[in-house]
Amino acid sequence: MDSLALMGNNLLSPPIIAFFVGACSTWVRSDLKIPEQLYQAMTIYLLMAIGFKGGVALTNSSFLVLAKPMLATILMGAAIPVVIYIASRRFLKTSVADSSALAAHYGSVSAVTFMACLAFLDRYQVKYESFMPAVMAVMELPAILMAMLLAKKLGTDKSVSLSKSLREVASGKTFVLLICGLLAGLLAGEQSRALIHPFLVAPFYGVLMLFLLEMGQAAAGQLGKARELGKRLVAFALVAPVLLGLCGLIVGYFIGLSQGGAVVFGVLSGSASYIAAPAAVRAALPQANPGIYVTASLGITFPFNLALGIPAFYLASGWLY
Repeated sequence: MDSLALMGNNLLSPPIIAFFVGACSTWVRSDLKIPEQLYQAMTIYLLMAIGFKGGVALTNSSFLVLAKPMLATILMGAAIPVVIYIASRRFLKTSVADSSALAAHYGSVSAVTFMACLAFLDRYQVKYESFMPAVMAVMELPAILMAMLLAKKLGTDKSVSLSKSLREVASGKTFVLLICGLLAGLLAGEQSRALIHPFLVAPFYGVLMLFLLEMGQAAAGQLGKARELGKRLVAFALVAPVLLGLCGLIVGYFIGLSQGGAVVFGVLSGSASYIAAPAAVRAALPQANPGIYVTASLGITFPFNLALGIPAFYLASGWLY
């Protein structure tokens, strides 16, 4: 399948269509509104389902198989914030606090982009390593840690609480739900896993479609701020995921991941968090401007990755495999 057909098929998949319909509903001022309680319920469901599927798959993975990818994940999670911090200081001319906040968001990962990537690969029957949900969970902590270290060491405000920030991440719903799902899938017996399959696995893509409808509305609400903040922020939020994603793709290749696994690793490296990272940044860097880091991660990078980034990384993986 050629590149244009692949990207076209991705744009016409039900979850992506739902995302853009949600965005359009905001622009035309529709009265469509996903209730907050339903949004929270879908978030809980999707994160636990991802963790559960990863836990089930981990039952067939050995420590030796996991060691190299996990080490690469930790190193990548620590390196990305440094790169983003330096780039934002030089290119965007942002303060230490705002640069550290961007570093935390781009070093951390987007669970929804990860879900969309798995849906994309499943649709084309591209296999990937079963432990990738564990990789996603592991990548968040070193990213937040490094970003807060940068703020603490280079900023003038020495009140930045490293321990409080890490507590926010470790106790946040993203991490807790992923770990819950992983443990349930890993430790439960085969009969118990079979009982939960109709509820926690089968409806996954339908729930993802509804979730992306709401995310489209949220992303559209941030695009107005992007115009206010100028072209530099837009360029930064578009170039950063491409470069970081390609680096992640190459790292995935060299640590021996399959083509699908390298694509997932690239997508994780090129994604930006807007769930776990904002909670940590709000707690540790209250002086950072949400209009910068939320607009960049949610308003620009997220829809770009969803529509074009995922199929582009898959196509780029063909150069390596």
